[in-house]
Amino acid sequence: MYKSLSFGNPGFLFLLLIIPVLIAWYFYRRKKHTADLQVSSIEGFAMVGRNLKFYVYHGLYVIRLVALTLLIVALARPQTSLSRQDISVEGIDLVIALDVSGSMLAMDFKPDRLEAAKDVAIEFIDGRPNDRIGLVIFSGETFTQCPLTTDHAVLKNLFRDIHSGMIDDGTALGDGLATAVNRLRGSKAVSKVIILLTDGVNNMGSLDPRSASEIAKLYGIRIYTVGIGTMGQAPYPMQTPYGMQIQMGEVKIDEPLLIEIAKATDGKYFRATNNAKLRAIYKEIDKMEKSKIDVTEFRKKKEEFLPFVLVAFILLGIEMLLRYVYLKNIP
Repeated sequence: MYKSLSFGNPGFLFLLLIIPVLIAWYFYRRKKHTADLQVSSIEGFAMVGRNLKFYVYHGLYVIRLVALTLLIVALARPQTSLSRQDISVEGIDLVIALDVSGSMLAMDFKPDRLEAAKDVAIEFIDGRPNDRIGLVIFSGETFTQCPLTTDHAVLKNLFRDIHSGMIDDGTALGDGLATAVNRLRGSKAVSKVIILLTDGVNNMGSLDPRSASEIAKLYGIRIYTVGIGTMGQAPYPMQTPYGMQIQMGEVKIDEPLLIEIAKATDGKYFRATNNAKLRAIYKEIDKMEKSKIDVTEFRKKKEEFLPFVLVAFILLGIEMLLRYVYLKNIP
């Protein structure tokens, strides 16, 4: 990968044309304002040399011109950027399909199911630096929160932005799966995986989950299904005439369906009943085989104007010290 220099506002570089004009003006002014004295002979001045202050006096203008040049370059916003890099890494293509329905606010996980799922997923992402990972969220409807990417910093920020209520409530398992499959169908990786996390029963959507799993099988995609929720009952925040209150509700997870989906694609079904169990599930998935994938990386441009501004102000400070301290001129 190679660094290249560019300018955000290159039009300001035309101001550099002022510099030679200022140099010409300086010599013109010096010649015009130099006093003349007629003498019969200059032999008496032959031994008089130019001292350090003479050179410092004229050097002040050079310092000022250099500072002005640096400020003009800073106005043009110099930027460094890295060219694209094609690399091969060991990894898999993976999409996390996360249920964000209202039931994911149940507090049998700490602080609740959704936040626990987000935290553990972020830990999982940190442990898979070479994987291309995407994120699909679903409830009553579904959409891609992040396509397949190796930029895990962006992916994790998008994970943190997820909250219940982003989209209509419900559980459209089939549509969520189909969207995840769509993100992977063009992948050329040997391993293509979907991790489906849900705590409910399919009750919405236009596509049957079994049909979605058949499509996944057709594209060679394995589905790991994770049922999130304790056995029996769990505390849910519910709106009542007396405000939001915590009430116990029955945990309903369609385990037979999730097992069937996983089995149809040579995947595996897991049941997470607490935070520790959810972490253990991700660790088990982490042991999956890896395959070589080709990745093209791009880097954002970096602004480089600050060093130019700092050096310019340092030079102006040096000029003022020399002019008003060393040369002892009074403005």
